[in-house]
Amino acid sequence: MAFHVPAVDISAWVGNGSETERAEVARAIDTACTEVGFIQILGHGIPKEVTDGLASAMDDFFAQSLEEKKKYIAPKGTNRGYSPPKAESLSLSLGVESATRMNDFFEAFNIGSAASDFPNLNLAALGIEASDYAENTWPDVDGYQSRVENYFSEAARVARTMTDIFAAALGLPEGFFTTFTDHSIDVLRMNNYALPPGTVDLDGDLIGMSEHTDFGIVTVLWADQVKGLQVLGTDGSWNDVSPADDALLINLGDLTSRWTNEKWMSTLHRVKPPIVDGTINRRRSAAYFHDGNADAIISTIPETVPAGETSIYSPIRVTEHITAKLAGSRAGQINTQAAREAARVLAAKQ
Repeated sequence: MAFHVPAVDISAWVGNGSETERAEVARAIDTACTEVGFIQILGHGIPKEVTDGLASAMDDFFAQSLEEKKKYIAPKGTNRGYSPPKAESLSLSLGVESATRMNDFFEAFNIGSAASDFPNLNLAALGIEASDYAENTWPDVDGYQSRVENYFSEAARVARTMTDIFAAALGLPEGFFTTFTDHSIDVLRMNNYALPPGTVDLDGDLIGMSEHTDFGIVTVLWADQVKGLQVLGTDGSWNDVSPADDALLINLGDLTSRWTNEKWMSTLHRVKPPIVDGTINRRRSAAYFHDGNADAIISTIPETVPAGETSIYSPIRVTEHITAKLAGSRAGQINTQAAREAARVLAAKQ
């Protein structure tokens, strides 16, 4: 069967859809999550002027000199600010060495949920590191903060709409995910795939972002309609994916895979922007990661475990899981807790 990313219109959950219409959407999402783990969503309700504002803010920041952008590198241990080209290797978040042994060439700028967004949250009492909710670093670019914050707010709404649909699709009580996400670690990572001439020899093995799974619950992805994003199919093949007009891409993260005992698999993906006439075709994307509360414990939903069997996964604290993944991608420390995902990557390469 040819690889296909299903498109689902979720407007029934954004507006005032009937119970029947919402149930139809939930069934479609369940099928997509079970069979593919990657979805095109329409009817999400984000105005075009908001996504256009995000794109222009990204253009304004990334167009600056590398020296200027490096002023916004965040302190070590915080998932904020600027990340220069070749500073990370996402495959190490799975415990897999990059095939090219070269770090990924994308550059990025991150913002996220900060401690100041939750004034009544006592981080110390919950055993949460302040770095999990670091304050944001904003570049001195006219209108950048407002344009990015407008999109961040809309993407947050979409992510929470998706978890409402997930609960219905999995037959869980309404609001099941709320207690796990009322102070969620959410990050918007704005990516730019381009390299100045002469930065590196261009060849077919050059990787924009190496193969990886996302860390949390669900990712809401805005992206250019430029080739480069590839998703691993169930047959072990890598398949090109581009968003349809006005669509956002949705993929599942590791925590959802753990929750569902891999009924819904975390999506393995990578980015390989095309090289045309010796030049990388520029590509932009912005991934909103909805990762759950730092102190939440994720345990497999009992109903997803077949009778007489035990869960594939042991319970894990969200911050423990994310810290191990980030230590791989950013600090080069091979993650030993992602054996199942690593095995899928290695099988695809053979």
